[in-house]
Amino acid sequence: MTDHPAESGDAWAGLRVLTAARIGLKRAGASLATEPLLEFKLAHARARDAVREPLDQARLVADLEELGVPVRAAASAATDRHTYLMRPDLGRRLAADDDAAIRRDKGQYDVAIVICDGLSAGAVQVHARPVLGALLPRLRKEGLRIAPLTVVRHGRVAIGDTIAALLGADCAAVLIGERPGLTAPDSMGAYLTWRPGPYTTDADRNCVSNIRPDGIGYAEAAGKLAYLLAAIRGHCLSGVGLKDEQDALLSERPART
Repeated sequence: MTDHPAESGDAWAGLRVLTAARIGLKRAGASLATEPLLEFKLAHARARDAVREPLDQARLVADLEELGVPVRAAASAATDRHTYLMRPDLGRRLAADDDAAIRRDKGQYDVAIVICDGLSAGAVQVHARPVLGALLPRLRKEGLRIAPLTVVRHGRVAIGDTIAALLGADCAAVLIGERPGLTAPDSMGAYLTWRPGPYTTDADRNCVSNIRPDGIGYAEAAGKLAYLLAAIRGHCLSGVGLKDEQDALLSERPART
């Protein structure tokens, strides 16, 4: 039987069970002890590597095609990773040759799903397929018209605005690798925008963040995205004016007897 945290002399032990955050680290005088210092440096190195890691676009396209949907490959105006990191504006614009290619799929769609490497290509490489594998059947069941998926190399969130407009979709859903943290170098985010255009801002988007097995799991993320897409279409609105009330609705549901 283990000692109670207070009895063991470690007042932080109980909290460490609940979070991956670095709390109550061991000290050596006024400095961190060697072990947590080395762990911190390793986490920092992993975060830096995640930012630089290239997207295996061909493999991701092939993985997504297994879901039985058409998938297109595209690129932003940022020609390489260094340019992408130094010029955020180029990551928001499509490469010149891709506008016409995407426009060939133009139709009348309820949602255009765009997958971008963002600041952690490894996140979408691993998490995009299982999330979409859980999400797409729900959207089909609700009768949504889904545009061909687009996988964008060196893309940022706003590039989904252009792609949705070119495809003729009412809503853009962008899955993107989030800025790596020291405990989560592989976190994926999802940004939903109703009828995006040239003047769309971040205040016009709804976000589901920290999608990964140790954060918001695949099934839960798919549920949240399906709920938000239904709410966005129902209100013809996204962003700060639309609140995610899913958890409140679940808590109000009567318990089964």
